Amino acid sequence: MSGIRDRVYAVLPVYNNGQTVADVAARTRAVLPHVLIVDDGSTDRDLQALFRNTDITVLRHSRNLGKGAAILTALEYLKKLPGIDYMITLDADGQHEPEDIPLFFPLMERNDYSLIVGCRDLSGEHVPDSSKFGREFANFWMRVETGVRIDDCQSGFRAYPVKYVSRLHCLCRRYNYEAEILARAAWANLELHNLPVRSYYPEPSKRVSHFRPFLDNFRLFCIHFHLVGIRLLPIPKKKLRPSPGFRYSIFHPKELLNALLHENASPLGLAASAGVGSFLAVLPLPGFHILTILYVTERLHLNKVMALAIQNLYMPPVSPVLCIELGYRLRYGSWLTELTFQSGVRELHLRLFEWFLGSLILAPFWMIVSGVATWAVASLCSRRMRNEN
Repeated sequence: MSGIRDRVYAVLPVYNNGQTVADVAARTRAVLPHVLIVDDGSTDRDLQALFRNTDITVLRHSRNLGKGAAILTALEYLKKLPGIDYMITLDADGQHEPEDIPLFFPLMERNDYSLIVGCRDLSGEHVPDSSKFGREFANFWMRVETGVRIDDCQSGFRAYPVKYVSRLHCLCRRYNYEAEILARAAWANLELHNLPVRSYYPEPSKRVSHFRPFLDNFRLFCIHFHLVGIRLLPIPKKKLRPSPGFRYSIFHPKELLNALLHENASPLGLAASAGVGSFLAVLPLPGFHILTILYVTERLHLNKVMALAIQNLYMPPVSPVLCIELGYRLRYGSWLTELTFQSGVRELHLRLFEWFLGSLILAPFWMIVSGVATWAVASLCSRRMRNEN
């Protein structure tokens, strides 16, 4: 494996991890000959002085710019070096085990365009529940945005193909960069791989984290909202490699049906499919409901079977009548109690407006109800299946 070791740099983004970075860097250097530290404006220790008498390179930001900015600084540095194919990032707080770096090598030797995510073992005693939930939530959005299944989208233990990732433009510069780069890499047709790795979580009193729950979660929400919006638009995405093509076709109906049934079929995935199907079915789109649902679920990689099945609950006349009645009530303060030729035909444009007005309330309502109910049932079935197995 000496060949691949010479083509890889280990990168440690560091911000005020002075108590752990020396140990992590030394263990990393024992595995790889090239180690780069990006000091993202640390104030607790002079890292350039700490590593002065070593062969470890230290780059420094004059102020804290964010983890994403540190990774981008490393990419800018590495893409100028000859013969460097991959950059392996790992956190400087000791959460990742540098001794697991060789696990990446077999996948990296296959090509120079794979992005490999080290999927952490979160079964330890001190792993916070918020980390487990956050991982599942991030994985769900990755599946919606790209259709690619990644088991730990929040892991910072990754192998990036330098030549390709350095050509992708990202908006984010903090923790949300790691979510954005995965989606853009998938859109660019890079190969994404899951790789099980170990993780270490100390007791809460000994844990150092710079993740700010409200601000950083808000940033994550914003980038996922942005990525979903881009995905919904029928515009081409930047490709760095040829498309692998369609895996299933109408000429293999059994495989196609099986793929449709299992598409994003996790409890969260089914809940999102049911919610989106319900929302779109209530909107005033007469004659275009099915086409709209198919388009949106295809773009967001949701379960088309679930979305199309649940939209049948909102078929005319019940859903449109409820929306019109509610819209009429919002406009005039009373219910529409008389359906005549005048109110039903000559004032059809008014009824359509009231349908739209009422749907602004009923569509989100039924989206939440359908989503929560589907999630509850799917979670119960999933637990029973796991217990039976």
